[in-house]
Amino acid sequence: MSDAAGRSDEPVRGRSVRFRLLAIALLPMLVILPLLLGVAIYRWNAKFDATLISKVNGDLTIAHQYLARILEKTGVQIRALSLSARFHEVLAPEARSSLQKLLDETRREIGLDFLYLTNGRGDVLASSPPLQHQPRSDWPIIMSALSGQVPATGVDIFGNDELAAISPALAERARLDLVPTPNAVPTDRSTETRGMVVHAASRAMLPDGGAAALVGGTLLNQNLEFIDTINDLVYRAASLPEGSQGTATLFLDDVRISTNVRLFEGRRALGTRVSAAVRSAVLGEGRTWLDSAFVVNDWYISAYEPLVDSYGKRVGMLYVGFLEKPFSEAKYQTLVIIVAAFIAITAATVPIFLRWATSICRWSASRRRSPRWSAGTSPPAPACRCWVTRSAASRFISTVCSTRSRSATDSSGNGMRS
Repeated sequence: MSDAAGRSDEPVRGRSVRFRLLAIALLPMLVILPLLLGVAIYRWNAKFDATLISKVNGDLTIAHQYLARILEKTGVQIRALSLSARFHEVLAPEARSSLQKLLDETRREIGLDFLYLTNGRGDVLASSPPLQHQPRSDWPIIMSALSGQVPATGVDIFGNDELAAISPALAERARLDLVPTPNAVPTDRSTETRGMVVHAASRAMLPDGGAAALVGGTLLNQNLEFIDTINDLVYRAASLPEGSQGTATLFLDDVRISTNVRLFEGRRALGTRVSAAVRSAVLGEGRTWLDSAFVVNDWYISAYEPLVDSYGKRVGMLYVGFLEKPFSEAKYQTLVIIVAAFIAITAATVPIFLRWATSICRWSASRRRSPRWSAGTSPPAPACRCWVTRSAASRFISTVCSTRSRSATDSSGNGMRS
């Protein structure tokens, strides 16, 4: 009866050993390794995105430095003119025509849109081009120059009437029709008429000892040379992978007034507006945006920083960014290759493990069906012991087999003695 019971237990014991061996073989491959692979992919993806953000932050730094250089250079050039001997020679009232000529030559030479000399009462003594009306004289930049402080330079927002007082051509160039833009804050406006101006002034002394200010500026609305120079500096040839493209934009409030972003082929996205999320973060909260953003009609890795005028108010933004799609496609292709390779390796190795486990179970079953030994005799050492290898997994499997074999032998011996 004991022999019959032992034989009836053999299928159960065989299945138990087989299941344990399968678990030992497949647990690392199908559970632990996928978990480790998932963690590695997650960390790689985070590092990949952080690298893109770091790059666009560096791009924004270059664009910011270029704009700061433009501001500084404008101030230095106007101050140099105010201190020049030729300028002081033509300040006398009888030489006003020569002063007008000097201002005209200098304005063209240094690339300004306007240049004029005003006294402390706000009277314009000479200008280039000839002014249509009396310009505003209470700008902080002009007041700072008249008070004898260091030359002031900054970004200011001129109304359309203020631009027209200087030159009707400037007022016309500043005007932009707004283009309906997805994700932008709703607005009732249809045009942008204000102008963003690089504004600089330097103190000058008149022959009668009175203080004056030499004032100059450059309108940035539709100043495509300015924005294309930024883009060329930041995104040189071959600095981005094939299929991506670098872009740069200057915003007045949330309106693109100078950009190389394309609305469609051949037309720049002038008059389009930034998304509500970016506007809230940059203009509303004064933060620098470093993240993916929807730009006109596609997603870009983007960097935006607020621009502040001479009154200390946030009046616009400077943006640089590059098309996200090529980087996303490369990332997803890499992930697909990794996952496909893992599946292929798993599909190739799991059957091998299954065959190994099956052969071990068959060997264990054959040992249990071997002849019983008489009482007082020791069974031969299980052949399983010779399978011990350097591998910890192999040693563990051999130990399991040895233990099961001894258990079967002891049970058979007890049955014979009874």
